Amino acid sequence: MEKPIKHVLFSGYAKLPTGITASEMYKVIGLILVIDIDNGEIIEADCTLATHVARRHVSEMLVGQSLKNGPDQALRLIDQVYQGSAKKAIITALRIIYDKYRSFKEGTAPSILD
Repeated sequence: MEKPIKHVLFSGYAKLPTGITASEMYKVIGLILVIDIDNGEIIEADCTLATHVARRHVSEMLVGQSLKNGPDQALRLIDQVYQGSAKKAIITALRIIYDKYRSFKEGTAPSILD
């Protein structure tokens, strides 16, 4: 008997602006979210920002947010409480994740097994 899928990991990547520490280290930001598929709630969040404080802040603001009704609430929150240079990249990565989440929910997400 297959175990029902409850939590799914999604990733989104976006180019970082030049001249900030994270771009010197990574060139792109990776945003990783574990989402409860039943209610769209973000269960875990991590990203590849350069400092622990920035990574923790992004994680804490995203955990508990829901993507079930779209990304707008989470995007507004990032816009308000993250005033670092990587803001646009984080927002882009979150939009990419939302598109992947929506495709997964609709059953149209690509599979490498097909």
